[in-house]
Amino acid sequence: MKDIYQVIKNVRLSEKATLLQELNNEVVIEVDPRATKVEIKQAVQQLFGKTVVGVRTANYDGKQRRKRRADAGTTAQWKKAIVRLKQGESLDLV
Repeated sequence: MKDIYQVIKNVRLSEKATLLQELNNEVVIEVDPRATKVEIKQAVQQLFGKTVVGVRTANYDGKQRRKRRADAGTTAQWKKAIVRLKQGESLDLV
């Protein structure tokens, strides 16, 4: 992964993500499954101009889905990164 725009796909906004942002100064981001923690840290620092203290990642498998027929498909696999920002910095998402 070289391009920082390929590393970060989307910012996840949910109740849990909002709670993490308020309590621990953490942001939840959907990233490319091949991205490493170092690449995620560099991408966030370059894109948003914030200092990153730590990065945690989690891989999620796709869920099985059916649509009115017997043949089942799956949703896409994805990777989530929880990025902790330096104390006093925040990321305005809204």
